[in-house]
Amino acid sequence: MVQCEMCGADTQSPTTVKIEGAELDVCSECTDFGTEVRQASSSSATSKYSTSSESGTASGSSSSSTGSGQAGGSTRRRRDMFDEMEELAADYDQRIREARESRSLSQEELAKQLNEKASLIRKLERGDMLPSDEVQRKLERSLEISLVEGGSSEETEWEGGSSTGSYTLGDVVTRKD
Repeated sequence: MVQCEMCGADTQSPTTVKIEGAELDVCSECTDFGTEVRQASSSSATSKYSTSSESGTASGSSSSSTGSGQAGGSTRRRRDMFDEMEELAADYDQRIREARESRSLSQEELAKQLNEKASLIRKLERGDMLPSDEVQRKLERSLEISLVEGGSSEETEWEGGSSTGSYTLGDVVTRKD
């Protein structure tokens, strides 16, 4: 025996009903609250959202050249939107403070120049807060600095390399004993 997902009553044969977008198995008394879901649409929905292994075999037989190129264990990573985003420098707070001080501006004066609050400048210089894209552009323009990573030594260290070409955690970590 199964419980009705609407009222909790025990029922022998629940009916699948769509209520406010959710499909529920309900008793015969609760079927009036929604629209009955036909079994045929349920099976077509499962075929529509097939697993990757099923779709891989189906597409692999029709076009083996494109399917094997992607799934053949290639080391190329698929590009996404994050590849085109610039990464904020780890020392952005120091860059802001040093540029402001080199121009002999107080935090309040810089904030007024940027049309922002002085508390925002204080938080940015302490590293308590990341600048929004708009504030980052204002700071870069006003202070004539760059707050993004620009080919730092960390990146070249990771790309360059050992004779094996790959790093392990032990290559990077320093122990504190």
